[in-house]
Amino acid sequence: MLLLSEEQKLLMESARGAVTARAPVAEFRRLRADSRGEGFSRAFWRSCVELGWTGVLVPVEYGGIDFGVVGAGLVAREMARGLALSPFLSTSVLSASALARAGSAAQKADWLPRIARGEAVVALALDEGARPGAIAAKATRTASGFRLDGVKHLVLDGQAADAMLIAVECEGQAALLLAKADATGLSRDARTLVDGRRVASLRLDGVSVDADARLAGGAATIEDIVDIGRAVVSAALCGVAEEAFSRTVRYLKERRQFDRRIGSFQALQHRAARMHIEIENAWSASLKAMESIEARSNSAALDVAIAKAKASEAACAATAECLQMHGGIGMTDEFDIGLFLKRARVDSVLFGDAAFHANRVATMLGY
Repeated sequence: MLLLSEEQKLLMESARGAVTARAPVAEFRRLRADSRGEGFSRAFWRSCVELGWTGVLVPVEYGGIDFGVVGAGLVAREMARGLALSPFLSTSVLSASALARAGSAAQKADWLPRIARGEAVVALALDEGARPGAIAAKATRTASGFRLDGVKHLVLDGQAADAMLIAVECEGQAALLLAKADATGLSRDARTLVDGRRVASLRLDGVSVDADARLAGGAATIEDIVDIGRAVVSAALCGVAEEAFSRTVRYLKERRQFDRRIGSFQALQHRAARMHIEIENAWSASLKAMESIEARSNSAALDVAIAKAKASEAACAATAECLQMHGGIGMTDEFDIGLFLKRARVDSVLFGDAAFHANRVATMLGY
C-alpha cells in the first residue's frame, strides 16, 4: 500500500524540521559561493549523524538504523526542499547499499560503521560520459591484486571522498572495486555543476588495489544498487517540485496585478492544479518504487524506471512553470525559485533521464 507508517511519518516530519533549521536555502547559497570548499557543510553532516540519517541503510549490527529505502527517500525528499548539500546520496545511499549487499565481511566491518558514524565519505564512480551504466574502465589482475585504468566523470562528492567504489570491467564482467582516494595513480578534478553541487572527474592511471578490494556480484548487482539511487533521486525530485510549487502558490496569493491577486486568475489556477496532480503522481510512483525495492519485488526494476521517468518529467515541468509564474523576477539569481529548476534539471538526468527510463520500461514490457 502506498501509505507511510507512523514511524516513516515521524521521520519525514523530523527531517523537514531539521533541514529547515540547519540547512536552509541561505546555507546552500553560502556553500555554493565557496569554490574551494568541500561542497557541503561538515556541521550539517554531523547533524545528519546525530539524527541517524548517515546510517539509514546501514545494518544495525554495523551501527546503522537500517530504516530502509523508503526512509532514505523521505530524508532525501526533505533535504531537496532546502537544496541541502551533503554526501547523503553518494555515501549513505549508494555506497552503504553496495557495501551492505556485496561487500566482504572485512569491507563491511571496516567501512559501514565509519559511514554510520559520519567518519567516512565514500563515492560511487560509475559514469564515463556515454550511455548510463556503460563501463570502459578496466581492472587487470596483477600478482598482488588489480591494476585500474580509465576515467570516471560526475562522481558525486568525489572531491571530498575518502574512498571510491569504482565500476570497472574485470576479467570479462562488470565489478566494483574499493580504492582509497589517496591511492597512487588516482587523480581528481573537482568541478561545480549548474545547480551548485560539487562533483569530480577521476583519472585512473595504474591504480593498484589488493585482491580483496573487489566486491561480490557483477553487472546485475551494480544495476540493483544504482536502482536504489534512482528511487531515492526520484523522491528528491518530488521534494524539489513540491517546494517550488509551495513557494509559487504563496506568490500567487500575494502578487497583485490590475488590483487583483494573480492567484484569482482562472488560467493560473488551472496550471497550478495540473502541476499539483503531476507532482502527486510522481510521488506515488516514487513511493511505489522504493517499496518494491524493500520488498525485493520482481517488478522493482520496472517500478524504478517508471518512477525516475515520471519524477524527472514532473519536476522539470513543474519548476519551469513555477519560474514562469514568477515572471521576470524568477529569472534572477537573487530570487530562489530558479535554484529549484536547476536542481531538478541535474537530478532529472542523474542515472538516466526520462527518455532513457521510458526506453527501459518499453524494453521490460517487451516492446
